[in-house]
Amino acid sequence: MLCAEQRNLIKATVPLLENGGEALTTHFYNLMLGEYPEVRPLFNQAHQASGEQPRALANGVLMYARHIDRLDALGPLVGQVINKHVALQVLPEHYPIVGSCLLRAIREVLGEEIATDAVIDAWAAAYQQLADILIDAEERLYQASAAASGGWRGTRRFRVARKVAESEEITSFHLQPEDGGPLMTFLPGQYIGLRLQPDGEEVRRNYSLSAAGNGSEYRISVKREPGGRVSNALHAMSEGDSLELFAPAGEFVLQPSDKPLVLISGGVGITPTLAMLEQALKTSRPVHFIHCARNAGVHAFRHAVDAWAERHAQLKRFYCYEEHLATDAAPDAVGRLTEQRLAEWLPADRDLDAYFLGPKPFMAAVKRQLKALGVPERQTRYEFFGPASALE
Repeated sequence: MLCAEQRNLIKATVPLLENGGEALTTHFYNLMLGEYPEVRPLFNQAHQASGEQPRALANGVLMYARHIDRLDALGPLVGQVINKHVALQVLPEHYPIVGSCLLRAIREVLGEEIATDAVIDAWAAAYQQLADILIDAEERLYQASAAASGGWRGTRRFRVARKVAESEEITSFHLQPEDGGPLMTFLPGQYIGLRLQPDGEEVRRNYSLSAAGNGSEYRISVKREPGGRVSNALHAMSEGDSLELFAPAGEFVLQPSDKPLVLISGGVGITPTLAMLEQALKTSRPVHFIHCARNAGVHAFRHAVDAWAERHAQLKRFYCYEEHLATDAAPDAVGRLTEQRLAEWLPADRDLDAYFLGPKPFMAAVKRQLKALGVPERQTRYEFFGPASALE
């Protein structure tokens, strides 16, 4: 438990974090990943290279420092972190490594005149407070997965039962457990963790489950990224190959509601919305499905969504392509998704539930547009594929 003096010292570092937090977290990652290779699989090196991971951590550290008196004010951030940790199998023994490197980075970046012994002690106490919260919550999720019907803890070997090309860039992988046992159910919108060893070096990634569960297999749909180490390794796999999975996790899930549902996606952001759509079509609620793609060639799952629309009168679907060739199946609009187009495709009553995913600029635009069009912010939900950060 932090004392009042320690909380005050933490809050006093907020201006420093606002101005130099990214430099601090970049140094932190350099220390940790350079000296502790055992934690490298837990971090996406592409996000490190782009600076996205240090920026996300800097934002998280700043939020924690600002709300050190009222951690409940952090909102969904803690739950998002917990679920991502569980999907990648972050364990209690990893926390001391992170803590020691964070304290070293604070001292080495801020300097001993600012990062005094008292400041370091305060941050050590603050870090331990947060670590205890996360470790306890993560352990509860690990236990729940292990106790669930068809559940497990740690890794479980799966084989690629089928590969299906969904577009020029996206391929679906139907994964079945090698032990032949049942599979735990999951909530639409959740993801699984994968452990692979391309070129002999372990890496871990999260991928959204792109189809409703059936008790016998999971489906993920992966975009082949240029230079993407894991996505290209997956695309190179053949039917019958095996890989290791961690149990499903994630709190960005379809919530029970009678309100009209709007699902908005860009690019590979379509994947979790498909499981949400399947679930929603089992009810009577109206659904507006809006998907944006560069062109018809990279638009995955169009035939599946069109088929659902033919069978379910409650479903209205709209497609927007940045570019359109005369030989392609026609979209509903060409260009970017604008506020005017979105206004035309939303239900007339803005008392609705909206879920949106896609590239960060796309999501930032959709967030602004929904607010401008009168959709209550508390009824809009989103999640990042990469490190969580603000859509402002």
